[in-house]
Amino acid sequence: MTYTVSEITDLRIYPIKSCRGIQLQSAKLTRQGLDMDRRWMFIDSQNKFITIRTKPQMTLINTAIDHDSDCLVISIGHDKEKEVKLPCHPSQEWLEANTKDASVDIWEYITDAYAYTDPKMLALFKEFFEEDVRLVMKGPEPRICRGNGDPNHLGRRESVNFPDVLPIQIASETSLAELNSRLKEKGEREITIERFRPNVIIKGGEPWSEDSWKTVRINGDSSYWTTLTGGNLHAIDVDVVARCARCTVPNVNPDTAEKHPHQPWDLLVSYRRVDEGIKFKPCFGMLCCPRNEGHIEVGMRFEVMETTDQHRYMKGF
Repeated sequence: MTYTVSEITDLRIYPIKSCRGIQLQSAKLTRQGLDMDRRWMFIDSQNKFITIRTKPQMTLINTAIDHDSDCLVISIGHDKEKEVKLPCHPSQEWLEANTKDASVDIWEYITDAYAYTDPKMLALFKEFFEEDVRLVMKGPEPRICRGNGDPNHLGRRESVNFPDVLPIQIASETSLAELNSRLKEKGEREITIERFRPNVIIKGGEPWSEDSWKTVRINGDSSYWTTLTGGNLHAIDVDVVARCARCTVPNVNPDTAEKHPHQPWDLLVSYRRVDEGIKFKPCFGMLCCPRNEGHIEVGMRFEVMETTDQHRYMKGF
C-alpha cells in the first residue's frame, strides 16, 4: 500500500463556539478534540445554543489564553473595557460559587452545562447580543457522538463538548488554494482557512484528496522498520468519519462580521456537492474521531494510512 505523507502546518482551537479562535504551535489532542476547543458556548433565553449562523457579529468576540493565570480571556473587539477572564480549568468549588447548573439544547441534544452568573458579564453580553444570553461551559456528562460518530456506526462510544457533530475537523491547504484560484477567476478575493474553522490544517497532497481518507496518523511512520522497532509508540491514529457538510458560515468575513451574499457558498455548491448522504450541501474538510490521545504540534508528520470510497454523510442532529 502507498501511504500519503504530509505535515501539520497550523493548529486552531475555538474555545467559545462561533467566536474567534486561537492559533497554536502545539496542543493536547484528547478523544473529545483539542483541549479547550468549543468547551464554551452562548445560549439564549430558551437555553438553545447561539451561533454565527444567525449572529455573524459573534466573530467579533475574541478569545485568548492567559497561560500565567490559566484563564480564558474573552474580549469584544479589542476593547479592554469589555474584557472577561474565566479559569480554563476551574475547581468544583469555583464552579459552585460562580455558576448554576443548566440543561442546554444543542441541535436538539439536551446536555449539561455550567452557566456563569456574574451580573457584569451578563450585562456585557446582553448589550452585545441585544438580548438576554448566557455563557456556559460544558458539564461532565458525556455528549455522545451521533450521525457518522454513533457507536453503532463507529464501533465505539465517543463524546464531544460543543462542536456541531464530531471532535475534530482536519482541512487541507491545497484544497483551499484550489478554491481560492476559482474565486480569483470570478474576480473575488481569496479567503483564509479561518472561514472554515478547522482544528488541524495540513499541507495536503492533491486538492480534495481528503475526500477519501479513512484513517490518518499523526507523528508516526508506517514504514516496516519504524513499526518493527516500536517507533509508533507516540503516534496518534485518527478515524476520518465523515466529510464536513457546509452552510453559509464561510461567507462571513471573520475580521468584519460582514456576510458576503454569495461567496464562497455559491462556488462551493457548483462543484463540491460530492457526498451522496447530503446532496444539497457542499463539503470542505473532514470530521474525525481520535483513537488515542497525545501531544501534537505544527511540523509533525501527517500520514494517510487508509482510504475509502464509502464515505456517506449521516445526519447527526
